[in-house]
This record gives sequence, C-alpha cells and structure tokens, in this order.
Amino acid sequence: MASIIEIQNLNKTYDSGFQALKHIDLDIHQGEIFALLGPNGAGKTTLISIICGIVNPTSGMVRADGYDILSEYRQARSKIGLVPQELSTDAFETVWATVNFSRGLFGKAPNPEHIEKVLRDLSLWEKRDSKIMMLSGGMKRRVMIAKALSHEPKILFLDEPTAGVDVELRREMWQMVRGLREQGVTIILTTHYIEEAEEMADRIGVINKGELMLVEGKTSLMQKLGKKELRLALREPLDAVPADLNDHSLALSEDGYELVYSFDSQQEHTGISELLRKLGEQGIDYKDLRTRESSLEDIFVNLVHSNDDTVAG
Repeated sequence: MASIIEIQNLNKTYDSGFQALKHIDLDIHQGEIFALLGPNGAGKTTLISIICGIVNPTSGMVRADGYDILSEYRQARSKIGLVPQELSTDAFETVWATVNFSRGLFGKAPNPEHIEKVLRDLSLWEKRDSKIMMLSGGMKRRVMIAKALSHEPKILFLDEPTAGVDVELRREMWQMVRGLREQGVTIILTTHYIEEAEEMADRIGVINKGELMLVEGKTSLMQKLGKKELRLALREPLDAVPADLNDHSLALSEDGYELVYSFDSQQEHTGISELLRKLGEQGIDYKDLRTRESSLEDIFVNLVHSNDDTVAG
C-alpha cells in the first residue's frame, strides 16, 4: 500500500535538553484513518507539529505526499490540513469569510463551489453568514475542520477533534471523518477517547515518552494483545483463591463473590474446562458465568504500564 507520509529516524530535542521524540520511524498509508494514542506529554503534538511544519526536527526525514517537509515546505504544507486542539479563529468574521480566507492563504484560486460543499458536508451551510462568536463550541470545531479542508488537502490531521464535544456531536463527526476517508483523504487522529480510536481507526500507533511503541492494524492488535476474561459469580464468597487453583490466572473480587479468569482466546486450549472441573472438585459453586473481551483501553493501559516498568527497571 502506498505511503502518503514517510518518517525516518525522526528526533526532536528542545534547547532545555528534553528529548520529545526518539528515533521515530513511521509510514502512514494513503486513504487510511490512523489513530495516534499516548498519554499527555508522550510526543503526539510534537510529532504532528513537525509534520505540519510548525516545529523543526532535530534530525531525521519526513515526506508528505512525496515532498520533503523542510526542503519542499510549500508543496508539502499544501497537501496537509490541520485541525488543532485549541479553538482559534477570528470571532468577528462570518463562517464563509473565515473558510474562504483560509483557502487563499494557501495560494489557491477562489472556488465557491468547493467552499459550499465543505460547509454543507459539515452541516455549516445554514450558518455561513453567522459570525464565529455566535456559534456553539461544537459548531466552532466544525469551522476549524472546514478551514483545514478549504484548500483541498490530501492529508488531514485532527488533534483531539472531539475534546469537549457532546456524545451526539462526536458520533456525527465520526461519520463525517469516514466520509472524508471515502473521498480519499488520509486522516491522522490523536485522541484521549479510546473508544474513538476503537470505533474509527484502521491502524493504531502508541507513543509514550517520545518513543513509538508499536504500530498495528486495529483488528490484529486486538487479536495479538487482547485477552478474554471469564467471570464467575459465586454462590458463596471466598476468603482467598484456593491454593490448588494457583496455577490458573485467577483474581478474586474484593467482596469474594466473583472469580475472574484471564485467558488467551487465540490459544487452542483456553484452560476453561480444566478450571471448571477443579472448581467442582473444590466444592466451589457458581450461579452465573460470562466472558468479556479486552477493550483497546485495556490494551493501551497495559502497554504504557509495561513500558514504564521497563524504563524504571
């Protein structure tokens, strides 16, 4: 699959000595939705800022649609639309004027038909003559997206696009992002909402302390790192997990009424039948059992914690 963004051995060290990015290698495929996950301070915004030409790298190479972001800055930047986390736009201008002006900043000839299409796609057409200051927070965020799309970029960066947006509007924006992908726009998304990445992304990158820990297709990531849990609701509480069951990955709830067995669903032998047999031998009776798959949030938390433990060790 063709790469629309190519990053090789990218490093960023600030004057203070803080190393924000460490040897980042990443290819982002044309037409995909790529979610970049990481805790605060992980390096997400620094990485985006370098690709978009806002921050200069210390070393390394970045190309956007084949153009080097340093030596061919104008060409590279013209391929990119950026929706920053902060809502910053001229409050006294109308929606139409704001979006139209943004197109002009990229040296593009006027194209009222394109601006109209963008505003209609974002449900902003009825607000085209409204001043920005009169809009709700969700509508202002739509205007930011419209500005980013005004010059017809092939790559769109969304930095925390649904921060502070209600659930209904968030789902509308997810639908809009899928529509953009169908039009051939490559979407790079940073988010604190794990369910957002799980819902939308084709591939997921996890960054922590400036290092790219993994890049994986969402489905294969869930299969590789996802675990399943068997939860057994007990008829009588236990004080502790019986010694005969210590060879199983068992946890006991605080109230003693639930046993949780973690297993790898990809393995041929899950150990469930053996566990249930041993429970019977121990005279441990249960009234209900259910399974639960790991969510992307579980996987993310485990990855970040394991990385922190490695650094600490």
